[in-house]
Amino acid sequence: MAAPTPVSSLVHSSTLVTAGVYLLIRFNFAFSDSLCYFLLFISRITMFISGLGARFEFDLKKIIALSTLSQLGLIIRILALGGYKLAFFHLLTHALFKALLFMCSGNIIHNVGNCQDIRFMGRLVNFMPLTCVYFNICNLSLCGLPFFRGFYSKDLILEVMRMGYLNFYIYIIFYISIGLTVCYSVRLSYYFILGNFNFVSFNMISERGYLILKGMSGLIFTVVFMGSLLV
Repeated sequence: MAAPTPVSSLVHSSTLVTAGVYLLIRFNFAFSDSLCYFLLFISRITMFISGLGARFEFDLKKIIALSTLSQLGLIIRILALGGYKLAFFHLLTHALFKALLFMCSGNIIHNVGNCQDIRFMGRLVNFMPLTCVYFNICNLSLCGLPFFRGFYSKDLILEVMRMGYLNFYIYIIFYISIGLTVCYSVRLSYYFILGNFNFVSFNMISERGYLILKGMSGLIFTVVFMGSLLV
């Protein structure tokens, strides 16, 4: 959480956090049945606890980092069920909208004087409309809204889960975890759009960082359109 936000954008989407998951995907043929059951148990608990923690967290970067942990739990879960291609597909779809989420949050944190508490960020859409629009599009993609990038992999994962012969407890925890993802994403959007603006009245919040806006504008097209192209 203490790393600079551009570094977090790279780490959480493409490199350190996902490197172990990529290795598991590459070596999935060597997994025994007992190891797959163990991975299924660990991923279920990881996904549920990280989603629950993000639901009650107020630090913006911690919420997005816990969201990454929840999505990695989802990837490991589908990998433990034998869908290694689907796990890699979700790894690819998750990378771009999570990178853009961190870029948006970095722009917001920089403008509010390095404050990461979302309780001070109410109605930011009045001051930073483009950043908030990009942020909410990424949140909707994370929730799996139809025809955004996250929908194509999440919908397939849900279908594969439904076709498996698993017990009722695993289904319940899985769908609660998916619901928690929607819950903390809607909570973030609520604070940015409808919450009370509790930051200092004398501020310099603006969208004048054209360089970062240019990078975010390039990524937003991949978040919206790249899912259908990957399929």
